[in-house]
Amino acid sequence: MAEDIVASPPRLEASEPPGPWAVEVEGLTKRFGELEAVRGISLRVGAGEIFGFLGPNGAGKSTTISMLCTLVRPTAGRALVGGYDVVSQRDLVRRSIGLVFQDTTLDDYLTAEENLRFHAELYGIERRRVAERIDFVLEMVGLAERRRSSVKTFSGGMKRRLEIARGLLHAPRVLFLDEPTVGLDPQTRASIWRYIRELQRQEQITIFMTTHYMDEAEFCHRIAIMDHGQIVAGGTPEALKASVGKDRIEITTADDAEALRRIRERFGLEARRTDEGVLVQVAGGEAFVPRLFAELGLAITSVRVARPSLDDVFMAYTGRTIRDAERSTAEALRSAPFVRGRLRS
Repeated sequence: MAEDIVASPPRLEASEPPGPWAVEVEGLTKRFGELEAVRGISLRVGAGEIFGFLGPNGAGKSTTISMLCTLVRPTAGRALVGGYDVVSQRDLVRRSIGLVFQDTTLDDYLTAEENLRFHAELYGIERRRVAERIDFVLEMVGLAERRRSSVKTFSGGMKRRLEIARGLLHAPRVLFLDEPTVGLDPQTRASIWRYIRELQRQEQITIFMTTHYMDEAEFCHRIAIMDHGQIVAGGTPEALKASVGKDRIEITTADDAEALRRIRERFGLEARRTDEGVLVQVAGGEAFVPRLFAELGLAITSVRVARPSLDDVFMAYTGRTIRDAERSTAEALRSAPFVRGRLRS
């Protein structure tokens, strides 16, 4: 339901409204022929927060972003961004938003400053304000000293930071980030997130982002978990983890397949194989471990106990891990006749 995923910054009391809605969506649907990519989702995002769509590739996140940014027309439903309708007021929506695509759209043969000036022309920013805004956004993303460098000399992380700066140049009310750190190394991802959090603090804009990285979703004030085109859960990361309510115990043994069978039969618990061993979820994990050692009847070579994570939340609401979800999506794409033909060509 929409009320379940209304995002509000942690500094607000639970009973206090987060302010004007930056994004309002009701029954939003998108079909491509027989494929229903987005299935009647509803959500509201408060002004001045970081809101995230969490889900595997192919879940419908990017299609949703495309509809909210007026790049794709909805099949059904209604969406307002910055108070403007994405269908009937497209131009007003576009002037109210910034958008950073998953794939880079910078001109590598221009300098950082030239890329920004070209964007300023497209958005009709007053000429007397252009230099000031360029100075501000380049300083914010730590690229002021490289303003006259050709973009083709930039690393992947620097290009991503420049794209974020470009999306901020015209002072949008909502900044959309579609997988802002995909393909970047962990250190660069962490650096990008420092810039995202700082710009949200300084500019007080709403950031609406998609990601399939569980650790990144922790930085959002609220998230919505999307799977198969539907929102299956939503709330603050902490509230979602609390809703799972069980600890993760992961063990390795000399025979993990036999351990899986015995856990199910002897303890009456559901367990599953992972890349690392056998995973079982129980309340009071630390207290259960001694019993596991005593009653399993197999030598346990390693054990790890962890509090619920967003991986567990995704598993609880979808019945699979996000890795499994992405794997099944990739397999489905490979099995599609059109995709097979493209892969062979």
